[in-house]
Amino acid sequence: MRYINEIREGENVVEHFLCKSKQTLKSRAGKSYLSLKLQDKTGTVDAKVWELNNDIKAFEENEFIKIDGTAIVYQNEIQLNVKKIRRSLEGEYDPMDYIPSTEKNIDDMTKELIGYINTIKNTFIKKLLEDIFINNTTISKKIKYHSAAKNIHHGYMGGLVEHTLSVTQICDFMAPRYKYVDRDILIAAAMLHDIGKIYELSDFPENDYTDDGQLLGHIIIGTELITETARNINGFPKKLESILKHCILSHHGEYEYGSPQLPKTIEAFILHCADNMDAKVKVIEEMIDTDSTAGSWVGYQKMLQRNIRKSDY
Repeated sequence: MRYINEIREGENVVEHFLCKSKQTLKSRAGKSYLSLKLQDKTGTVDAKVWELNNDIKAFEENEFIKIDGTAIVYQNEIQLNVKKIRRSLEGEYDPMDYIPSTEKNIDDMTKELIGYINTIKNTFIKKLLEDIFINNTTISKKIKYHSAAKNIHHGYMGGLVEHTLSVTQICDFMAPRYKYVDRDILIAAAMLHDIGKIYELSDFPENDYTDDGQLLGHIIIGTELITETARNINGFPKKLESILKHCILSHHGEYEYGSPQLPKTIEAFILHCADNMDAKVKVIEEMIDTDSTAGSWVGYQKMLQRNIRKSDY
């Protein structure tokens, strides 16, 4: 199999891919064409079908398709100009080749993340985390394999546990460096900040927004999960519940980034900074990983609004 990260400009590509998105658009001349996003486990690639003829057979999003096309470079990224498409036949492909996955050991990361629960001294917070991460069978099963995003950062199998562990490690590092930080609150908030993504995003291979993901979002879903779980813990302090929920509600940091609240406690602010750093550094890392251009400059990153350069010299 030829993976997406191996495709180079000018090559003829005859391969099976997962069609992640399919749009029928019109050119400036008013001619219809297809804009596709194709995926395998190494990433995604944009594809265009400029000629809609009998060589383009019927297919839908989230189906496996076989394409015949040519690789070009458009705006510093590989793009496929496709001449033929048909649905893939059973046995022609291995589904696991089309699910992007973390390069790290999922079991080891999950064990390390869950291990943080035993470092919590506050009995109410410890019980809350046990009930969510261990006793909730949906979360305990899906936390290992879920993605952390549809396509921005950590958008692959194991991405959620990788991102959550990284943010928790950063928060653990930061906790003893400042006065007034309640480590138990900070670690719990780090572990819980994206837990709603288990319900916001569907499982692979779709990895798309659910109805609750579209209507509520992971911030609200995660906050409601804390409310429901704390309600079943006898004597759980209401102020502690509010402080934990505030960390979840404010972890995006700014209103314009979807945060219902601004961080107003020291723990909430540290969490926001840790989450923001891990997400943005991962964006740069993924951009370098998928770069196929010559030279040190990788290209323009839209979310970060800047050109990215490798640190070679």
